[in-house]
Amino acid sequence: MLGTLLAFLGACTLIAASPGPSTMLIIQQSLRSKRAGFLTVLGNETGVFIWGVAAAFGLTALLEASRLAYDVMRIVGAVVLIVFGVKALLNARRAGNAAVHDETAAVRSGWRAYRSGLLLNLANPKAAVFAMSFLPQFVPSGAPHLATMIGLAAVWAVFEVGYYGLYVWFVARLRKVVSRAKVRQRLEQVSGGVLLLLGIRMAVES
Repeated sequence: MLGTLLAFLGACTLIAASPGPSTMLIIQQSLRSKRAGFLTVLGNETGVFIWGVAAAFGLTALLEASRLAYDVMRIVGAVVLIVFGVKALLNARRAGNAAVHDETAAVRSGWRAYRSGLLLNLANPKAAVFAMSFLPQFVPSGAPHLATMIGLAAVWAVFEVGYYGLYVWFVARLRKVVSRAKVRQRLEQVSGGVLLLLGIRMAVES
């Protein structure tokens, strides 16, 4: 059991280390505030856990079986990514006029940051299909399938909270540099451009 858990955590590390839309969104939100970045992480990992539970009940298999359902989710996910990318680019323009947001704005943006992380994850059909193929590999022989899958989903989500929390911490450590208007503007432009390109790629992929 311990060996399986260690192998699972190793696999989780490799997954989290692979750059993707969630990573870019977390970094982009962390540029606003540490609180926004961490709440984005929590939203994203809520989505991870939801997909894990759905996989445990076999619901994500519907996406793999139905091309139409997968394509609908793919288009929705692409739209979400494009919207986030455009918003980041617009924020980059505003960042040239204001280096940092005030504390009140940061508090107001907390729920939006959480919702952004959750929405991005839930709108990604690849996350659903991946959860269905990834988690069953680590269910020990003879273990109760449903309970073990849900437990693994919880471990996966908690592990990634810690992992992505390091990204948020790193951006916070660079706060003095990042808060400079020109630097923040460039970072917003880069993150927005990447999210926009990821959205376009998701929209046109077969």
